[in-house]
Amino acid sequence: MNPPDPAVLAMRRAELVRLFDTAPIKHLFGMVLTYDDQGSAVFDLPYNPGLDHALKGTHGGAIATLLDNAGWFTVAPHFDTWIATVEFSVRLHQPVAATHLRSIGRVVRLGQRLSVAEMEVRTDAGALVATGSGTFTVTAASRG
Repeated sequence: MNPPDPAVLAMRRAELVRLFDTAPIKHLFGMVLTYDDQGSAVFDLPYNPGLDHALKGTHGGAIATLLDNAGWFTVAPHFDTWIATVEFSVRLHQPVAATHLRSIGRVVRLGQRLSVAEMEVRTDAGALVATGSGTFTVTAASRG
């Protein structure tokens, strides 16, 4: 697969940030999407007590959402159609409570139909909370 022109990637990333800013889940969780200099999606999640489980730690489902988002938004700009998550894995390395979390994605493989990303979640102090990988497929739905 030939990668899109850097200007096209930058335009698509900006479009995805604008789109995410309208998503109800962004406001429910309090997540913020940016892209780093390497083109990886970065999600910041300020501590949100509404995402805690009964023992007052951040729920693994919230951490899984950060992983899925980081992978999807890292891969998505490389395609002129929408993509869909086929599957993703989650490895929770340690419990975390009452702290800001950051997830980041990294493209492993861009294919014609299937692409793979690796993702991680860390605390502000840099402690590794979770890692994962995801497979994403191209859809027929135009981004247009």
